[in-house]
Amino acid sequence: MRSAAPGRLAAGLGLALLAACSTPSEVVDAPATAASAYTIWDPYPQYDATSEWVRLLEACGAQAGVKVERTGYDTSDLTNKALLAAQQGGSPDVLIVDNPVVSTLAEAGVLTTTAENRLDVSAVSPNLLGAGQSGGETFGVPIGANTLALYYNKDVLDKAGVDPATVTDWAALTAALEKVTKSGGKGITFSAIGTEEGSFQFLPWFWGSGANLTKLDSPEGVAAVTLWTDWLKKGYAPNSVINNTQTTSWQEFATGEYAFAENGTWQLANAEKAGFPYGVIPIPAKSGGPAPAPTGGEFVAIPVQEDTSRYATSQRLVACLTNGENSLKTTTTLSYIAPTEAVQQQQVAADAKLGVWVEAVKVAKGRTGDDLGTKYPKISEPMWGAVQAALSGSTPPQEAMTQAQRAAASATQ
Repeated sequence: MRSAAPGRLAAGLGLALLAACSTPSEVVDAPATAASAYTIWDPYPQYDATSEWVRLLEACGAQAGVKVERTGYDTSDLTNKALLAAQQGGSPDVLIVDNPVVSTLAEAGVLTTTAENRLDVSAVSPNLLGAGQSGGETFGVPIGANTLALYYNKDVLDKAGVDPATVTDWAALTAALEKVTKSGGKGITFSAIGTEEGSFQFLPWFWGSGANLTKLDSPEGVAAVTLWTDWLKKGYAPNSVINNTQTTSWQEFATGEYAFAENGTWQLANAEKAGFPYGVIPIPAKSGGPAPAPTGGEFVAIPVQEDTSRYATSQRLVACLTNGENSLKTTTTLSYIAPTEAVQQQQVAADAKLGVWVEAVKVAKGRTGDDLGTKYPKISEPMWGAVQAALSGSTPPQEAMTQAQRAAASATQ
């Protein structure tokens, strides 16, 4: 997820193409018609005809023997247009969508399964593939993933006498924040805005407590809200987090005043320009070790077509977009982690700083996973509302999460 919208999840969407697992020998054996035009819709309107992304689409079309007609839409618009097009019998041949949307489209009958089109996803990390699964079936191939971790400012930590390697659980992180504030620095900034962005940033702490989205008001879930609330009360985090997006949170960190910032892979280029030495560590779970963070990223899917003869060429296009060579090329330059271990290893070999992000992605979770599917948004909204209420001081954490659980249970019945 990126700032601005999954909302991408949005501004500055990065792309990366995964190592799919389809090879030329696995491609459905059917001839392509050179005169045919195949449509591809994606959520990357910022990339024009001169971009590497569009050139890749065109190259894959040429390889399949067809012309590609590509349209880029804003993420939120793309979902609505895909649903409407399916109702009118005008779906694109290939659809690239944000991972939480896959279950919505699948349950609406918009997408074919990977089994139907012989798309091999066996090498894809199961935790990443889970976001594209519903009812025991898989509805697309992930092209890459991003997630969250903690950036740190080495100068601020050095002044406070904090070794970032010791920040491995909640107690150690809170102790580090106390030292930083006592030394005159600022603690941690994050996004707790009342949108999906806020839920996205809260989930590592929620899941890291051991909580489950089906029981928001468990002691573990309440502990996660209490952690954030206590940080605000003690001055370890600014009150601005209540309205912060991931972009504005990063801007606070970029001032050089904060020890830590929770943010994503997509900020790596900005971190290099920050003007101070930085590092990245996993978000710690309550009792130690990396916390599961939510995955951002897109899936490449093949929508249902009345003319089933088109599927063979669509499969060729998806196989091309998700092969290992294309995955490494795009992930290297566009800030995604590949969804297969083989390409992840190549990424780390090329840039050791990606190692922490690869480890974070390995323990990440899809928001619609655990068979939540389309129930997730109905849980996420009351959850971010509860976090807002607790951080603002209007409602104690336990009461806020109890109310959220009541609303979520009613919405998902």
